[in-house]
Amino acid sequence: MADDDLSHPKSDTPSNAEKPVENWTTGDEEMTGAQASYLQTLCEECGEEFDPGLTKAEASKRIDALQERTGRG
Repeated sequence: MADDDLSHPKSDTPSNAEKPVENWTTGDEEMTGAQASYLQTLCEECGEEFDPGLTKAEASKRIDALQERTGRG
């Protein structure tokens, strides 16, 4: 059997970027440091207030919305 005939679980599994935020198992956890840093940058660019108390899922949705406004999305 050739290598390309084998199923690769990591490549067959959707990443969190492809999974709906509502289905994240860790979505209710505190946002990550990377999310907080990027979100703070986006908030500054848009003149929006940064909320450090967002969850991972909330931060992801906010990042998506602000990316659209800044043209980064």
